[in-house]
Amino acid sequence: MRLLWPLLATIVIELGVLLFLGERRRKVLCGSVVMNVLSNVPLNLYAINVSDGWSTLIVGEALVVLTEALCYRWLLGEWRQTWIYSLLCNAISFLTGELFVLINLLFTY
Repeated sequence: MRLLWPLLATIVIELGVLLFLGERRRKVLCGSVVMNVLSNVPLNLYAINVSDGWSTLIVGEALVVLTEALCYRWLLGEWRQTWIYSLLCNAISFLTGELFVLINLLFTY
């Protein structure tokens, strides 16, 4: 469950961002789900078991953005939209996750 909730939240958030941006192509939306399964789980395992702070988490997120950008490039066939999708989806997903962590900490203490 520790990996499932962040994965599901990421998928929902990033699909929402893509739909908000007007993306309707099934191959791109399904590709986003696959990319998130392949990138979110390892990143969260790393964050839980290895990460020693913000710097390593940011490097991990940067690698995810780059990897997903390459996948979007393959799906879309051009770079401009690729970077918009990868950067916006991952930034909004990351910031939403951090907001939930902050809210959880506030209510814990």
